[in-house]
Amino acid sequence: MSSRDRILGRVRRALADAPGEDAPIERAYLREHGERSVEETVELLAENLADYRAIVHRCTAADLPATLAGMLAAHGSRTVLVPTGLERAWLADADAEQVLDRIESTPHELDRIDSVVTACAVAVAETGTIVLDGSPDQGRRRITLVPDHHICVVRVPDQVVSSVPQALERLDPVRPLTWISGPSATSDIELDRVEGVHGPRTLEVVLVDGQASVEVKS
Repeated sequence: MSSRDRILGRVRRALADAPGEDAPIERAYLREHGERSVEETVELLAENLADYRAIVHRCTAADLPATLAGMLAAHGSRTVLVPTGLERAWLADADAEQVLDRIESTPHELDRIDSVVTACAVAVAETGTIVLDGSPDQGRRRITLVPDHHICVVRVPDQVVSSVPQALERLDPVRPLTWISGPSATSDIELDRVEGVHGPRTLEVVLVDGQASVEVKS
C-alpha cells in the first residue's frame, strides 16, 4: 500500500459518519443581535446613521413638507432633483426649483443640482444602512451619486428592520441595489478621511413617524 492509499483510507474512515452530499446543511445564524422593541430599533438606526456622520431628523408625516423645506433652505439649495415617483406633497413647501429626473440628463447637468430628495426601500438599524432599489420614488442610481447633497426619507417603522438578513428578505436581488452607510467617504494610508469622493458629501436622513420633531447631528 502506498502512502497515497494510506492517506485516502484515513480520510474515508474519518468521513464515514459524515452526511452525504445531498444532506441539508444547517446554519444556525442569528437573524438579529438581541431583542429590541420597535422604538429601540428605530433609535439604534438613528444612532448608527449619526455615527456614520449622516444628519438625522425625525418628524411626523404632517410635518414632512415643512421639514424638507427647512433642510433645503438651510443648505442653501436653489435646485432639487426629484424622482418621477416621489410624492409631490413632500416638497410642497420647498422654495427650491424642482428638477424632474430625466434619462437625457448628463452627469454635468446632475452635478449642477444642489440637492436630491428620495425615498428608500429599507433601512437597517444594526449597520446604519439605507438601501435604495431604483423604485420610482428613489430614481436611478446616478441621481443619488452625482449631486453633493442627498436627503433620504425613511418611513418609520414600516421600512426599518434590525439586521441585514431581514433587509435581504425584503429586497429583489435583480433590482439595482445601492447600499448607503453614511456620506460617501474614503481614507488614505494615513487614515485621513475625505468625503464626497464617489457620492454625496452630505447625507441627511428624515425618519418620518408620529413622534415630535427632533434633530440628531453627528
